[in-house]
Amino acid sequence: MAIGLMIVVKITIFGLFALLISTGMLVPSFAHTTVEVEQYKIEAGWGIEPPVVGIRNDIVFKITESGENEGTYRGITSAFQNLEATVMYGGASKNIDINSDPKPGYYFSSIIPTKTGSYLVDLQGQIRGVVVDIQIPIEDVESTAVLDFPPTNSDGSADVSALKNAISSLQQDVSKLKSGETTTTSTGGATYDFAIFALSIAAAAIILAIIALVKRK
Repeated sequence: MAIGLMIVVKITIFGLFALLISTGMLVPSFAHTTVEVEQYKIEAGWGIEPPVVGIRNDIVFKITESGENEGTYRGITSAFQNLEATVMYGGASKNIDINSDPKPGYYFSSIIPTKTGSYLVDLQGQIRGVVVDIQIPIEDVESTAVLDFPPTNSDGSADVSALKNAISSLQQDVSKLKSGETTTTSTGGATYDFAIFALSIAAAAIILAIIALVKRK
């Protein structure tokens, strides 16, 4: 029974591993630039960093002033009432619409960066009577290669070989379960059902992993 359970666990782990091969995620970070204009601090950057070409993102702003107590700050509401924002790339520029975040002092503008390289945010106007005329560099937009793993220039042979070995091992385990050489319990039941469920997960994960490998090529 112990050997059968170990096989079930191994099948489940393999399924999860193959599923991870086929999926990925973007992790937010906050490498933003902050400038000071008199009493105001203006922070600008990307909502998701590193920014990747062709993937929807937000240019985000945080505009604050010092609070009554040392080390505290207050978010400035309606900061863009008389302030215009322009995103710049090389000789190209685009005025962007600014949306207010529910949190005071936070703002964002959705954008899909179409080229890799350096971007600037130009702010012109006033914040409560204080003249603002600044350009803020934000993190460079990178190619999708920054998120690719393994790199797209890889021929994927290592992935295919690993999948083949794992599938071969999985097939051997399945054969043992079918032949009765190893069993989950003497009477089947819930553990047997779980084994079948684990096999289904593994099979689906294998398909997803293969699709992911094909797409990377």
